[in-house]
Amino acid sequence: MGRLIEELDLRNKIRVFRGRAEAGKLLSEKLKHLASPDTIILAVPAGGVPVGYEIAKGNALLMDVLIVRKIQIPGNPEAGFGALGPDGEAIFNERLLRNLRLTEEELNRQIEKTKMVLEKRNRAYRGNRPFPDLKDKVVIVVDDGLASGYTMLEAVNFVKRKRTEKVIVAVPTASESSIDLLLPEVAEIYCLNIREFYPFAVAEAYMKWYDVGDEEVIALLRDLWNA
Repeated sequence: MGRLIEELDLRNKIRVFRGRAEAGKLLSEKLKHLASPDTIILAVPAGGVPVGYEIAKGNALLMDVLIVRKIQIPGNPEAGFGALGPDGEAIFNERLLRNLRLTEEELNRQIEKTKMVLEKRNRAYRGNRPFPDLKDKVVIVVDDGLASGYTMLEAVNFVKRKRTEKVIVAVPTASESSIDLLLPEVAEIYCLNIREFYPFAVAEAYMKWYDVGDEEVIALLRDLWNA
């Protein structure tokens, strides 16, 4: 079982961050003891990139993107029944999947749609840039928040397949259920704002919320990689 580091004063509160940049700076302070050449940040696009950027800049850490994506429920693109990793491995919320009663054709169609999005994002964000070697590294996986936690779980599983020394999750906000899902799978979780009530929305932790576009992601990555 991993260790949870949270801000108890922020538990069950909403609108606690002005935006992703502020949340990233606050997390950066919590992670200063991990600043090392053997530590790398992997940010989950798109929303995790502005958060990870502040952590990387604040601690002079290397950062790359880990492109994972939820597999959307047909007709409800805001919700997912699983997640797909950059190596094509998938993880499913089996209970939800049983309740959805999708046909094999519908299931495969949603997986293929997700693969296409992953490939498009990889070309846009990374181009021909080789993925970093994670062997024996301390990897901090960052996103702007966790709702179900399944997308982060697939990100963590992908990282663990790379024979890392330690996997850490750092997020500004998360549902209590997602913390319970992930804590047995990682060394540590840093989460400033945990909320126990349902329904949970990542956006409710932020005063300013918007969908992060490709242009912003690319600009932040270029700033880090060209520094």
